[in-house]
Amino acid sequence: MRWIITTTWRRGTVYANLKGTDEREEKPQMKPTSEILERISKSSKEHNDGVFTRLYRYVLREDIYMNAYKNLYANNGAATKGIDNDTADGFSLEYIREIINDLKNQTYEPKPVRRTYIPKRNGKMRPLGIPSFRDKLVQEVIRQILEPIYEPIFSDNSHGFRPNRSCHTAFSQISKDFRSTKWFIEGDIKGCFDNIAHKKLLEILTYKIKDSKFINLIGKFLKAGYLEQWKYHNTYSGAPQGGILSPILANIYLHEFDCKIGELKKNFDKPSRQRCTTVYGSITGKINRLKKKINDNPNSPYREDWIDTVKEMQKRQRKLPYKDNTDKKLVYVRYADDFIIGISGTKEEAIWVKQNIREWLSENLVLELSDEKTKITHSSETARFLGYDISVRRNQQVKRKTNGVVQRTLNNSVELTIPLKDKIEAFLFDKKIIYVDVTGTLKPRAVHNLLHLTDLEILDTYNAQTRGICNYYSLASNFNKLNYFVYLMEYSCLKTLACKHKSSVAKIINKYRHGKTWGITYPTKKGMRIMEIIKFKDCKKLNSFKSEIITDVDSIKTKYHNTNVNTLDNRLRAEKCELCGKSGFGKYEIHHVNKVKNLKGKFLWEKIMIARRRKTLVVCKECHIKIHH
Repeated sequence: MRWIITTTWRRGTVYANLKGTDEREEKPQMKPTSEILERISKSSKEHNDGVFTRLYRYVLREDIYMNAYKNLYANNGAATKGIDNDTADGFSLEYIREIINDLKNQTYEPKPVRRTYIPKRNGKMRPLGIPSFRDKLVQEVIRQILEPIYEPIFSDNSHGFRPNRSCHTAFSQISKDFRSTKWFIEGDIKGCFDNIAHKKLLEILTYKIKDSKFINLIGKFLKAGYLEQWKYHNTYSGAPQGGILSPILANIYLHEFDCKIGELKKNFDKPSRQRCTTVYGSITGKINRLKKKINDNPNSPYREDWIDTVKEMQKRQRKLPYKDNTDKKLVYVRYADDFIIGISGTKEEAIWVKQNIREWLSENLVLELSDEKTKITHSSETARFLGYDISVRRNQQVKRKTNGVVQRTLNNSVELTIPLKDKIEAFLFDKKIIYVDVTGTLKPRAVHNLLHLTDLEILDTYNAQTRGICNYYSLASNFNKLNYFVYLMEYSCLKTLACKHKSSVAKIINKYRHGKTWGITYPTKKGMRIMEIIKFKDCKKLNSFKSEIITDVDSIKTKYHNTNVNTLDNRLRAEKCELCGKSGFGKYEIHHVNKVKNLKGKFLWEKIMIARRRKTLVVCKECHIKIHH
């Protein structure tokens, strides 16, 4: 049975509209869009094969734009201009109503994105699309509607750009599911985001969404094009460049791939008929018979010989494989366009799976596997996935468990390690934190492009980078190798401070010493506080990180509902200028700054924003003009 889910939710009096008459006795109260989205999420979870209708009307609601603005304005890109001068600054109720009016008349046309380029680590340039803020806002509205529809049906093997999921949840699944894997298929889809077929994507969307207006609106963003050096270029494929929609549209597109892998797994998996190998089972039987003999004959003169024989047989048993190679298993994890497949089987079977995937992607999603990055690797060697090296241990070491049983606890378990040279050293060289001396030793150096910052900002920059690296690699078995990395970061920070003050490292340490460590004091409302340099012992706490994948949609806290009386929505609807205090008339807008810390406090509006520690200030039109002039 296929469910048709009509998203009609109303509160208040039921009424009928007759032609030429109005029989309403009471104006119904509009239900918040947040509640509707929660209902949609619940319906999608309960009816995975259901379809949704009449979604376009939700892009015509003011409250969903308020939520969209809240999700966008805090980002650094909110103040970045696209092809026009539109940014998060100047947002107002009139701004929303203009957008809604264009959408209602179906005259809304997304503007081309402004293309720029940013350098990559390999020296190449990565294209980056910067949309207009107006288009960002509408895309965020669409994303809010799409997420509750698709999030409940997405595969548990998908971890990229999803709420409550991350790289760490992907690695946690790998550690659990990839035990005893024989072969890795390192998968990478060539130019996935740039090669998504528009026609196919819109077709996939129609499987769940029966609303032509809503689908057409998404299609407009796909075909908006881009400007490069003020020359317009059409887009015939790919997700919207730099768009808020791109991640979820890519996940919707690749969900078909996840389903294909699920079908492959059903046909591929074949459990072994034997519980264990014949040799392993034979030795187990002999051990059990000897143990029974020992228990039944406590006074036998041969008892000690029997015990020694059991111990010798157990040692020999622990060197034998428990299972044979007749069982077959396929496991799979995807993060965005990167994926890894584990094969318990032969190399020929791994090659067959890879070829099958290649053909299916080409025929069904018009995508191509990267020959350079898609490799088949034996699990005794390392496969690279999301910056970690992954292998399966062949470790015969034994450990006595709490119940007294001696087992090879590490054998066939997954090992996650840090590729120190490729990732850590590359990061340090890229940031110009280290150099190589004549002996080939890595040495810390001062970073000259940080000298314009304050001492506190320099320390905060180093701490953030150290914390980020250590947190990301907190699941690695060789985590202790980062001890030297933390040392290099600390002394590079000291040398940077010493270079700034034309001093020495020893003098900087004495200047900022606090007990056994050093740090910089700074004022707060509650008094002076100390920002200390991060030591390796502080980072070790992060090694206990445990990831939990939340699959129950009902347990996920909604993003849309906010009961705080001081929200942007309430502040804007109060129609009161937070600068001059005028209320009840005129047009009220939001003044937005990218960073509060960049304000100097010279003007009243700067002092107010600094005191409130807010990036936004609701002001009347007259005050907003004065701020900018």
